[in-house]
Amino acid sequence: MTTQYWLVKQEPEAYAWETFLRDGLTTWEGVRNYAARNHLKAMRTGDRVFFYASGGPKCVVGIARVVRAAFPDPTDTDAEGWVAVELKPVKTLPRAVTLAQIKAEPALKNIAIVRQGRLSVMPLTPEEFARIVQLGGA
Repeated sequence: MTTQYWLVKQEPEAYAWETFLRDGLTTWEGVRNYAARNHLKAMRTGDRVFFYASGGPKCVVGIARVVRAAFPDPTDTDAEGWVAVELKPVKTLPRAVTLAQIKAEPALKNIAIVRQGRLSVMPLTPEEFARIVQLGGA
């Protein structure tokens, strides 16, 4: 199967990239948006994921990969069918890529973070992913 590409957003106060690096693995749980849930369900093992810090200087700070595809979210106490995935950090970008940089980049004009800023899990095209990696100096 072809690798898919994603962006997940997190408030640094809730779970920072540095904490993720230290932990070495995390369950991406607690997502309570139907569109984001559908994206989590579509993730496959090996997919590449940007970690986007949504507080402070909003920016992509690192790359992770999916190590376990969608499974029932352990925080779903109401049995609503919410799902989680497991992510493993891969690499910190040498330069964080800010939302302002993304918005200013013509190749990224259709990226979901620009069109649907509140969505916490979103797909990217391979070209969008590659351009952000390039902007981040990786």
